[in-house]
Amino acid sequence: MLSRSTLTVPLLTVGLLAGASTARAQVVADSLSLSGTIQAVLDANPAITSLEEEVNAATSRVTQSRGGFLPQVTGTATYTRIDPVVKLQLTPDAPVFQLAPNNNYDAHITLQYGLLDFGRKEATTNLAESRRLTAADNIAVTRRDLAYSAVQAYYNILFVRESIKVQDEQIASLLQHQREMEKRVQGGVSTKFDVTTTQVRITQAQNTKIDLENQLRNQQVQLARLLHKPEYLNVPVRGALTYQPQAVDLNASLAQAIEKRPEVKLARDAENTANLNLKLIERANTPTLGVGAQLGGKNGYLPNLDKIRPNSVGVVQLSVPIYDGNKNKNQRVEALANIRGTQARIQDTQEQIRSDVRQATNNIQSGTSRYDNSLVQIAQATDALTRAKARYRYDVGTNLDVLDAETSLAQARLARLQAIYNYTLGQYQLKRAIGEQIW
Repeated sequence: MLSRSTLTVPLLTVGLLAGASTARAQVVADSLSLSGTIQAVLDANPAITSLEEEVNAATSRVTQSRGGFLPQVTGTATYTRIDPVVKLQLTPDAPVFQLAPNNNYDAHITLQYGLLDFGRKEATTNLAESRRLTAADNIAVTRRDLAYSAVQAYYNILFVRESIKVQDEQIASLLQHQREMEKRVQGGVSTKFDVTTTQVRITQAQNTKIDLENQLRNQQVQLARLLHKPEYLNVPVRGALTYQPQAVDLNASLAQAIEKRPEVKLARDAENTANLNLKLIERANTPTLGVGAQLGGKNGYLPNLDKIRPNSVGVVQLSVPIYDGNKNKNQRVEALANIRGTQARIQDTQEQIRSDVRQATNNIQSGTSRYDNSLVQIAQATDALTRAKARYRYDVGTNLDVLDAETSLAQARLARLQAIYNYTLGQYQLKRAIGEQIW
């Protein structure tokens, strides 16, 4: 029987999309295959939309940083009223001479361009691009985890459905046996005790079925949550739980996992971002050389102070940092520590990936062995039940032998389903571990 931990589907990253379209609702309204379930879950989750917007924001920051390579043009217009202004009169008979106008007008366009910054703008752009790549890689991780959660929910439902069918077969067989017992009691061949004992086993089987039906309802609720369809009481899922063995090469899987797992890519992205951040810090205290020009018109020129005349200004500026209170030095120490931390995370991530691959491989191998063993168990239980019924029919066996054989056969069938379920999830666990696309 499926354990509680096996049935638990992680829903931490699962959210809801507001305003689902009619087309999407129609897709979910139809019965879902595995691929349809995965796609519907991916379409319904807002976490992916949120990450996509983060990528858009990061892309915008890259574009903003590239603006530093272009000239900056600014238009300015000002009016200034000055009272009082300096006035001179050289002689008592001479006219008053005003040095500045009361009303000052100035309109100009300013052009600024950085000629040389020793790679600071390039380092800023590279850092922004690295962060954009990290945001994009986060989408791949989220989509993969959501797809795996959808696979778990899908096969959980199929497993519980098949388990209920096994219980129905056991109950039907026990009811048939009860009818035979009742006939034997009427014929005076058996006692009422045999009928009561059979009824106890039927009740036990019905209780097990009740538990399975409750598990099925809970799995339906979880899948409805993944699909953003909380109103669904019975999510329409179609498919069969079948055993499809595949060969597994551990060494090839390990190599593929190290190469393709998005977690490795994210860890390396973090290292690259830390290195680029260090380069930017190293260039923070370098000199900058820029030029500027200003073209416009203003008044205030002698001899006609109120006449607006064209004017121009040209500037060449060299800025050299001298002392920043050891801020840049301490920033470098921090950046180097971050680089070492990201390198350690890469190693830890690779070790975790190797562990994931080995565990998935072990689960597949265990599922194969359990499946083979369950076939032998079913054959043995079927033979035992046939013999127990025959012995009981000829009064050389007991009713308890038949009931025990019925229970053993049902358990063997459930063990077969459990083996198929574990093996199938093991296959998807391996796909997830080696970075292979699930959907």
